[in-house]
Amino acid sequence: MNENWIKTKGIYSLILSLFLILSACQQMSEKETDKSAGLNGGFEISKNDLPVNWLIYSPNTVPNADFKIGLDKTIFKEGKQSLRFDVINCSSTGGWQSPGFTNEFSDSGKFEGEGTYKLSFWIRNDRSKYRINAGGVAPMEGDMKKLIENDQQIEDWKYQEYEISIPKDWHLRMELNILQPGTFWIDDIKIVKI
Repeated sequence: MNENWIKTKGIYSLILSLFLILSACQQMSEKETDKSAGLNGGFEISKNDLPVNWLIYSPNTVPNADFKIGLDKTIFKEGKQSLRFDVINCSSTGGWQSPGFTNEFSDSGKFEGEGTYKLSFWIRNDRSKYRINAGGVAPMEGDMKKLIENDQQIEDWKYQEYEISIPKDWHLRMELNILQPGTFWIDDIKIVKI
């Protein structure tokens, strides 16, 4: 009896270990790259229907969600299109478990500290709840702050502007998450050192 218990425990431990290893390998985002596009804050340049130089939490990577990401050529603030999220179902957890994107801007030259940056963008919202975080990060460290979390209806474009201080040897990171169903647009993201 004791030998069977040890074998069973060993099998369960092996299965749990394999599960943890495989789940750690789960793709958390998709990214298309074009270094010549720079920041691509207007989402004007795309490949495979994704804006280049952004880590996108897409329908292919977000678990238990039903949504589409599109480049909206009808509703935009700047250029010829905006980034649009049409969300039917999603987790309110945030991060890679909810629709959205993140960026540490390695394709456009990291915005490194010590310094203060003005982060600005335009948004519209129809019934969704969204969160935008930004802050300084370094390997194995970070100080992300919630800039805005809201479910307010925004029928026309609304300008948002924030100042973010980045410590020495750290760089800027930004993240957007859609936390409940609805439609959300973002356009004309700009970052300027002040």
